[in-house]
Amino acid sequence: MLEKHDDKSSWAIGGTTIIGLGIGFIYLRTDVMVFVACILIGVGAGLVLVSFLERMNRNR
Repeated sequence: MLEKHDDKSSWAIGGTTIIGLGIGFIYLRTDVMVFVACILIGVGAGLVLVSFLERMNRNR
């Protein structure tokens, strides 16, 4: 039987990327570069969030 994996920090990158994508779609008519920037900001925020989550898990 497979072990249960309780660490959900890897979901942060995907979640924030989807949030950035959604915000980017709002501004898509304004400028395409804003759309791309929102996606990159989402990925970057996810990477930073994962870093903090991993640090918190190590301190437990």
